Formats: sequence, C-alpha cells, structure tokens
Amino acid sequence: MPIELAYERGLKTWATWIKKNVDPNKTTVFFNGYSPVHRLRKHDQWCFNKTQPIRDDSFVSGFPKSMVDAVEGVIKGMSKPQVKYLNTTKLSEHRIDAHPSLYITKDEKNSNSYADCSHWCLPGVPDTWNR
Repeated sequence: MPIELAYERGLKTWATWIKKNVDPNKTTVFFNGYSPVHRLRKHDQWCFNKTQPIRDDSFVSGFPKSMVDAVEGVIKGMSKPQVKYLNTTKLSEHRIDAHPSLYITKDEKNSNSYADCSHWCLPGVPDTWNR
C-alpha cells in the first residue's frame, strides 16, 4: 500500500474516533503537523553545520505534498470544527539551522550523514509551535 494511502486511512480512522468520543463543547483537539527533515544535499539543504535559517523561498521540501494534503483534507472534511491544525511543517522547513546536533553511535563513521533532524536544539522552533 502506498504510504500516502495508509496515512490517509489512519487519519480517517482518527477522525472517526474524534467524532465519536470527543465533545467539541468541552474539548479542542490540536493536530501538530509533521516535523520536516533536511536531507536534500542536491539542493544544498543539508542541515549539518548550518547556522542560519533559510530566508527566501529557495527551500525544496523533502516532505511529500500529498501527505500535507491528506491531513488538511481529513481535517476540513470533519463535520464539526473541533480540530485545530497546527501547520508546523511549513514553519519548520526554513529552520535548517535549528537542529545542528549529531546523533551517532560508536559504529557510525560518517557523522555528516547523521545530523539529528528529529530534535530541535535551538530556541525558536518549538516555542513558535507552542504559541
């Protein structure tokens, strides 16, 4: 099964659960978008040793637009407006500088290929998500 289809099916299952189990008069659900990675070396978008955010529109997203479309489509299709979508994907893509640490084990020799894009080290990105 293509990953986009599996993701959309999972989101629809989640939306059904929200509709059945969450009272929109008492609870608001927040859906946080996907945290992007910066691995597109061919576009010079490798985050290792980057010290400045991308300040223009040159960023080429490595995250499939179809995945973002699936999230937005499922949330828009929900009958009650009880889910707030926090689109942190777009916001975070330009912060190539915000996770400069390395995550490597003793057996990994090429540290340039293991920049830790899963963890945001500098203040700013998660703080903005929370705001």
